[in-house]
Amino acid sequence: MATRLKEKYQSSVRKQLQDKFGYKNVEQIPKLEKVVVNMSVGDAIVNAKALDAAVAELTQITGQKPVITKAKKSIAAFKLREGMNIGAKVTLRGDRMYIFLDKLFNIVLPRIRDFRGLPVKSFDGRGNYNLGLREQLVFPEVNFDKVDKARGMDITIVTTAKSDEEASEFLTAMGLPLQKGRN
Repeated sequence: MATRLKEKYQSSVRKQLQDKFGYKNVEQIPKLEKVVVNMSVGDAIVNAKALDAAVAELTQITGQKPVITKAKKSIAAFKLREGMNIGAKVTLRGDRMYIFLDKLFNIVLPRIRDFRGLPVKSFDGRGNYNLGLREQLVFPEVNFDKVDKARGMDITIVTTAKSDEEASEFLTAMGLPLQKGRN
């Protein structure tokens, strides 16, 4: 089962990138490696049930069961101990990754209020893109009535691109709505 976004990549985006950057080998053409969706739950320190709700929502959104993340070090001011459960993350690869990104680009991001495109500054210098969402309610799978609290999430799109310019061109061709004319 090939997905819409994967077909778009294979049919037009690869050729477009090869013409623009003049790659000699098809393996040099940037491609998607993985997408990591991370949800941090600060309430989990005092209320362990909050993490269960976040895990359920992340499962609905991505179609894959998340891994629970633990605190790496203790922070006394936040009453946080090393090893406490404080979040959940999902790493998507293959068809699930393409399905998630297709949904993100075409359904979720346009639903955000006052959306004028994603900032170009969010590339990390190695061809990866990071974006944050303030609430999980923009996803169509999340039932508004069953949500106890709006939680944000970080989404990292990992590509094989060598530079930000290549990654920007690649992700824009794939459908990532970046802001125009700003650097």
